[in-house]
Amino acid sequence: MAREFELCPGRRVGGDQPCFIIAEIGQNHQGDLDIAKRMIRMAKDCGADCAKFQKSELEYKFNKKALERPYTSKHSWGKTYGEHKRHLEFSHDQYRELKKYAEEIGIFFTASGMDEMAVEFLHELDVPFFKVGSGDTNNFPYLEKTAKKGRPMVISSGMQSMNTMHQVYQIVKPLNPNFCFLQCTSAYPLQPEDVNLRVISAYQSAFPDIPIGYSGHETGIAISVAAVAMGAKVLERHVTLDKTWKGSDHQASLEPNELAELVKAIRTVEKAMGSPIKQLLPCEMACNEKLGKSVVAKVAIPEGSILTLDMLTVKVGEPKGFPPESIFDLVGQKVKKNIEEDETITEQVVENHVKKVKC
Repeated sequence: MAREFELCPGRRVGGDQPCFIIAEIGQNHQGDLDIAKRMIRMAKDCGADCAKFQKSELEYKFNKKALERPYTSKHSWGKTYGEHKRHLEFSHDQYRELKKYAEEIGIFFTASGMDEMAVEFLHELDVPFFKVGSGDTNNFPYLEKTAKKGRPMVISSGMQSMNTMHQVYQIVKPLNPNFCFLQCTSAYPLQPEDVNLRVISAYQSAFPDIPIGYSGHETGIAISVAAVAMGAKVLERHVTLDKTWKGSDHQASLEPNELAELVKAIRTVEKAMGSPIKQLLPCEMACNEKLGKSVVAKVAIPEGSILTLDMLTVKVGEPKGFPPESIFDLVGQKVKKNIEEDETITEQVVENHVKKVKC
């Protein structure tokens, strides 16, 4: 089983720990600080463990031509991509205000550092862990510098290959043992046939000493619940207050009622995973007493008879007798009193019966 580590103060992930649920606000706040706070509150109220944003230092994430590129999408907040991104980017002081607000209401706060300078700021901000977005997972210098900061890391794997993820593991592991991988497909919204939940199992086999999670961009909650049932120990989903708002991520995000239902469903599934030991449970005793079957006499059996299979059948009997799985063990045994047709076969009528202990 993947080892545990402390992702946030007092909150461990991996092993038998409950799934850590990240509400990815990203830039769905529309560049509005009050909306951002409402979204943090929503994440808290819906039961998420963490509210997460995306922090960029734009001149370090994009080159000049990328920032100057015309951006005419219906989702655009400016004439160029740079103007669009600047509208959605909070300042350092605003991030400090948001982190303080999250602490006041009792939810963990972090952000994806979308470039090396953003990571420097988030380190200064003292976030509990770094989220590495899929776009930087193959950015090996970035990974090295981030890992050396010593904070736990959650690393998404969208757009990457298994070979790349092995390289990521080999880079990060010696520098910082406290990290996990998230299966992710970078499409918005994500179609079910492109989710590939089986990659979770492949990661669990390839990297057995780290927790594995899932970052989903699909619509609805069913796939994310299935990911947790497969063993995802960290789950990230984009959230929004309104899917109809301007912005390319809103359609692939969960509204408050969906997020609340997701959290509820995950906690239910975690309870249902239970124990791998199969046995008769106390909650089944009433049903077993009412409907559990016993071995009964198919015909009248005289005292001294040696039991044969054609003398026996299985029915719901009163009183209870030998359980059905014992019918073959009874063959060849001697009865010490007369047994009427349709009578339950009990321990008292079988000579020298030694009760077998179930393992």
